[in-house]
Amino acid sequence: MRTLALRGGARVAVVAAEWRDAFGVVTSGRVQLELRDGEPGPVLGRDAGFWLRGTGVRALRNPGRRTARVRIVTPRAQGRHMPGNTSRTPVTERRRNDMNDTGAGRTRRLRGLAGTGFAATLAAMVATTLAAALAQAAGVDFEVPDGGETIPPAGFAVVTGFFSIVGVVIAAALLRWSARPAERFVWTAVSLTAISLVPPVISGASTATTVALLGLHLVPATVMIPILARSLR
Repeated sequence: MRTLALRGGARVAVVAAEWRDAFGVVTSGRVQLELRDGEPGPVLGRDAGFWLRGTGVRALRNPGRRTARVRIVTPRAQGRHMPGNTSRTPVTERRRNDMNDTGAGRTRRLRGLAGTGFAATLAAMVATTLAAALAQAAGVDFEVPDGGETIPPAGFAVVTGFFSIVGVVIAAALLRWSARPAERFVWTAVSLTAISLVPPVISGASTATTVALLGLHLVPATVMIPILARSLR
């Protein structure tokens, strides 16, 4: 039985012969599995157990700042060298994670995210169009000072659809490359939404139009952000 210590950001290559009969348990911190093609794999938290034999995992990586530790149990490892520091503390095998389907699982998640994002985009377009129509019925003209043109409800639908798809692409990229996709997506989406509120304020439109435009920026954000964040978790 041994303990592998990974400092923040550290990476340890997996030697297949050393992990043939080994079972690992994360005792502190978080450990990310690096797949055969170099892609980032699942992030395992405390008490997560895993086998690496036949999985194609080529390295263990610490995605956080604090030191992560993995207890390695090798029933037939007498005389076999294992990476890391020795430890005499007993460990109980709690869970076994078979990583043979890691790549397929990630593909399924991306497809699921795409389907959810498409449905959320349609919902955001409908909600924004209805909100714009109600605002017009209440007397808001949506007249842009430059050129004196009036924005039609269909225009809001097109803009909402475009930026919603951009949000889905950002979410997919974070799912693909980030160890914490949900948290990063929420932070990014909220920041971009806040930036999008600036143009209506400085557009020079009437107070009613400005308030309505601000509301129409928040409607799709209210629809898209929670749905995509939930899918990323």
